[in-house]
Amino acid sequence: MLSRLLKEHQAKQNERKELQERRRREAIAAATCLTEALVDHLNVGVAQAYVNQRKLDHEVKTLQVQASQFAKQTAQWINMVENFNQALKEIGDVENWARSIEMDMRTIATALEITQEPETMYEYLSNNCTCTHILGAFVLLWILVWFYRDNLEITKVSEKHVFVTGCDSGFGHLLCKRLDKRGFHVLAGCLTEKGADDLKRATGPFLKTCILDVTSKASIQKALEWTKKEVGDKGLWGLVNNAGRSLPMGPSEWMKIEDFESTLKVNMTGVIEMTMNFFPLVKKARGRVVNVASVLGRVAANGGGYCISKFAVESFSDCLRRDIQNFGVNVCIIEPGFFKTQVTSLDPIERELHRLWNQLTPEVKESYGDKYLDKYIKIQRLIMNTICDSDLSKVTRCMEHALLAVHPRTRYSAGWDAKLLWIPLSYMPACVVDIALKLVLPKPAKSV
Repeated sequence: MLSRLLKEHQAKQNERKELQERRRREAIAAATCLTEALVDHLNVGVAQAYVNQRKLDHEVKTLQVQASQFAKQTAQWINMVENFNQALKEIGDVENWARSIEMDMRTIATALEITQEPETMYEYLSNNCTCTHILGAFVLLWILVWFYRDNLEITKVSEKHVFVTGCDSGFGHLLCKRLDKRGFHVLAGCLTEKGADDLKRATGPFLKTCILDVTSKASIQKALEWTKKEVGDKGLWGLVNNAGRSLPMGPSEWMKIEDFESTLKVNMTGVIEMTMNFFPLVKKARGRVVNVASVLGRVAANGGGYCISKFAVESFSDCLRRDIQNFGVNVCIIEPGFFKTQVTSLDPIERELHRLWNQLTPEVKESYGDKYLDKYIKIQRLIMNTICDSDLSKVTRCMEHALLAVHPRTRYSAGWDAKLLWIPLSYMPACVVDIALKLVLPKPAKSV
């Protein structure tokens, strides 16, 4: 009997141990699952916190850039207000000034009635300087108002799209990078895949590229459809027709019709086709058309299609501006001087001159002489090395102003040679330009 009780007691103890062991294993398993769930949750939280931190850092940088721009704008406003206040102090009290003008005008009218002889009139004006003061005050006020209007900039730049052609290098490449930093949505048309890749690596996510050949209607239509998808209902704020080529350049007699056409297709027909196809999008946004011409669109300094095409761009832009001025669309012309880009690179220019020379007939070569080509190339080297400017930002700043200003200018002249040489020369009589070029260029062997 005792043995049986001991066995039963032993069996119950074993059952109790098994139950405790099973509960212990279940508790361990539950704790393991809970720990794994907590770890997963913590990993997700850490990842989300990292993403939020990146977003926060980006927003902080954006706010810092905006704050810097706002500070610069505020400083400009303060400076303009100070200048305006200074002008008001110089002019004096406005009401008294107006009364003074009225009295002076009456005095002048009386003097004009009284003084008939030139000597008497000269003596009267010499003794009365009021007119000079009025004129000086008016000129000063006009200058202040002009500077004030010229420095006003548009808002909501980050909501605007700008399409730029010819972005593989030169002005277009630099302009895209500057507009990207400004916050624009930049749509860059590049001729080659390499040019597009180089531009993407140098800019942010708001810049997008497409392959564009402005001499191909199919390529233009493809770029237009792509642009419509990108801009949506907002329209296109800016179209910058920057794509261009300069070669071949040389004496007109050396050219064939194909040499003229190759340049005109890009610089003239390409600009017109791009503008007419993209204009509905620009009109919807009441934006800007910025056409890159040249100082050689004012002064025809060499033969070939380049000067012809740039004169055409000037004329087309003027006609377009006057035709659409009632729709709130601005047309701006950029007139760069000579800058160090692929357009002014000496090696391609010299290769093209040799090609043109080699295709001439013996009679034409004889009329110019064997040494004419070498002399012509030396003159080109001298001109390019002397006046070509390496600071391309002088041109892109003009383009930026045309896109950012509330009241953009009609024409922008970029470069010291444009302002001091070519633009003044364009207002001279034609004989002055003819004589200047005759003195600079070499003389043919059989000239008369």
